[in-house]
Amino acid sequence: MAVNTVKATINGQQVTLTYNATSKKYEGTTTAPAKSSFNQANKYYPVTVVATDVAGNSVTVNDQTSGAIGTACRLTVKEKVAPVIAITSPGTGAILTDSKPTITWTVTDNDSGVNSGTIGITIDSGSKITSGITKTAITGGYSCSYTPTTALSDGSHTIKVDASDNDGNAGTQKSATFKIDTVPPTLNVTAPANGLVTKTPACTVTGTTNDTTSSPCTATVKLNSGAAQAVTVNSDGSFSKALTLVEGSNTIVVVSTDAAGKSSTVTRTVTLDTVAPVITAVELIPNPADAGATYTIKVTVTDA
Repeated sequence: MAVNTVKATINGQQVTLTYNATSKKYEGTTTAPAKSSFNQANKYYPVTVVATDVAGNSVTVNDQTSGAIGTACRLTVKEKVAPVIAITSPGTGAILTDSKPTITWTVTDNDSGVNSGTIGITIDSGSKITSGITKTAITGGYSCSYTPTTALSDGSHTIKVDASDNDGNAGTQKSATFKIDTVPPTLNVTAPANGLVTKTPACTVTGTTNDTTSSPCTATVKLNSGAAQAVTVNSDGSFSKALTLVEGSNTIVVVSTDAAGKSSTVTRTVTLDTVAPVITAVELIPNPADAGATYTIKVTVTDA
């Protein structure tokens, strides 16, 4: 008897095969399933083939058929879309005061899924780290975090994150560059001198400030109970602020803050005294004095 029809069914889609006289095989072209077979029960799509002759007799083979035919009825489908990697913290340009910052990122893939064993992070020029990463399952992938076991030095650092999906597609590597700054800025107040006593109300506060890692710094000057006033810090770190002292003791507080939020403070105490002393009595003893003889001068002076 002659073969009447040969039909194949894959993922619910039936394809009628046509006899090819050259190859002497029944052939047909169809489209593979849109999704990877990785998440299928057996990690493949089963194929069922039914051949029927003109008398109506039929035979069926599928993935459960023994031998090479059964193995041949297993279609593996791989996706071509790589997973998406996103670094959530620290962001590029961040300045951190913690030398062991927690680094967080996500890796997602909406088909075969993320291969958790491929998730890794590289810090600066070190080796890729794959252990010690916390991986929390989220929709389509993982939310990851890693805290360096060794403190990072002050200065600039770059992190790189890698991952692949379960079909071997590598995601585009993501990176972020940030700074560590654990040291407050240097602050040197050159004037006025601490403990200065002056009769001039006008007083100019001068000094310099700098931070090796996270310049430029900002600076404020506060006089007594007044509000802290921002001052301009020049490119060389110098600054100045004109103040008007009040009679008596004055407290001047200078604060410098770097870009990481760390600050240094210098306090100066200056006394303004504009009241002249008062002479209340003068004594010349003896008076009159003998020519060429010594005599004593006694003056009584008070000062507020």
